[in-house]
Amino acid sequence: MSLSITVILIILTVISSFYGFNNLSFIERWMFIPYKIKNRKQWDRFVLSGFIHKDYIHLLFNMFTFYFFGRVVEQFLMYKFGAMVGGIVFVLFYILGIIIADIPTYLKNQDNSYYRALGASGGTAATVFASIIILPLADICLFGILCLPGFILGALFLIYSYTKGRQDNDGINHDAHLYGALFGIIFILILSPSSALNFIDQIKDWKLF
Repeated sequence: MSLSITVILIILTVISSFYGFNNLSFIERWMFIPYKIKNRKQWDRFVLSGFIHKDYIHLLFNMFTFYFFGRVVEQFLMYKFGAMVGGIVFVLFYILGIIIADIPTYLKNQDNSYYRALGASGGTAATVFASIIILPLADICLFGILCLPGFILGALFLIYSYTKGRQDNDGINHDAHLYGALFGIIFILILSPSSALNFIDQIKDWKLF
């Protein structure tokens, strides 16, 4: 049985994250540190930081989310471009999501030698929101309790991320979530403009009750 690209990316992330849990020098070199990126030209941190995580909970949450939504986007791209090209596009999409989501954070903290971040949140957020454009009425459940159509929960998440990003007081990189999500939306709409019409057609007759 062949592994999907989504699963392969998860395996690579789990391996590097597990290795980093017991190797601080490894984490330090891969971590997203805008100051070192600017002054030491370590641009690879934009990508590498997306393949390490703070702890098991951080890793589990990101990879669990990526597993369910990544399959939707991967299959959509393979259907549209074919297995090989679609797979390549999916990998590029995920990596670009990680990179682009961190650009605003880099610009904000490039002179802050204390700032550090890590995790695949940007790529995961991009994947979730790309899948929402593709399947806006598919339910997304929070902790298995509150389930809402993706387009509603997505809108609430964007508002929350924007608000918390402006406050910047809880140690979470909400900007990465916000800009990763926006990238995911824009990416799908550029590759498949018809997705915008499909999105509208699917939600226009939705009723809460």
